[in-house]
Amino acid sequence: MSDDTFTVRAMTAPDLPAVGKLAGKLVRMHHELDPRRFLELRNPEAGYARYLSGELKSKDVVLLVAERTDGSEVVGYTYARLEPRNYNDLLEAAGQLHDVYVDESVRGHGIGAALVSETVRRLTEKGAPRVVLSTATQNEAAQRLFKKLGFRTTMLEMTREGDSGV
Repeated sequence: MSDDTFTVRAMTAPDLPAVGKLAGKLVRMHHELDPRRFLELRNPEAGYARYLSGELKSKDVVLLVAERTDGSEVVGYTYARLEPRNYNDLLEAAGQLHDVYVDESVRGHGIGAALVSETVRRLTEKGAPRVVLSTATQNEAAQRLFKKLGFRTTMLEMTREGDSGV
């Protein structure tokens, strides 16, 4: 797959079932990385499709898909939104990239970079002075991509189970 065989565009309601499937893969991937940290959901596909259907209506949200140019398949998506100042996180108002996922079968062809770049462009257009995101520490490929696109590491989440005996 070359860069000219996919298109990045705004997500629409008919995309939701396909995006739900990709989101389900994202949820499962995180749970497999650290089952004690990340949720295990029974049916993330339906839940995501339902949740994102509401988000489609918000002016503060950027929802994008990458699809094959022939329109035959959605192969990736991003979900981002403008977030207000957050005193708990010591974070000024920002655009927050909550989800980015590209199907394993088409990775390495620039789709993730195209999705993230367009998401950042649209968040900036909506007034976001910065864009923040989180990534699993084990997801080194994503971290390389984000650094290549100009993101820098600013926080490191640490988790301890209450029953760890320390």
